[in-house]
Amino acid sequence: MPKEIDILLIAVNSPIKVGLYENGKLIKTIKSDKKSSDILAVIYRDIFKEYSVKAFYFVNGPGSFMAIKVAYIFLKSLSILHKVPLFASDAFKFNNNKPIKAIGKLCFVKIATEIRTQKLETVPEAIFMLPDVLDYNEFSTNTAPLYMIGAVG
Repeated sequence: MPKEIDILLIAVNSPIKVGLYENGKLIKTIKSDKKSSDILAVIYRDIFKEYSVKAFYFVNGPGSFMAIKVAYIFLKSLSILHKVPLFASDAFKFNNNKPIKAIGKLCFVKIATEIRTQKLETVPEAIFMLPDVLDYNEFSTNTAPLYMIGAVG
């Protein structure tokens, strides 16, 4: 019988990071600099060969619009196909609440529970980390992508 795991996907920027968690503890990390549309199916195919998946977790934004869309559609499809629950959390929980590049000098910032854009002279590099222990309370069943930017004028 294969090990039962939870999978956390962070695909809001490059590199893509996938964490495999057994009983909430990180047991394996997969990283890729390839586009999520090119590599997610390969990564998850290999995971399904070796493990039984209990739940999918992912970062639903803010970040790269295309990467967020691809991750959401991919995981939502797998969730339905395999009858495995899908959960999401915002990106700030995985980068120590640092600003995340939006467009130009605009960055996403999180103040208390509100995510908004702010102009910064220096746009920091967003580094996202897979936690050693998965805090299930940080995730929600509201998995819709957090695009956060409306029309730019």
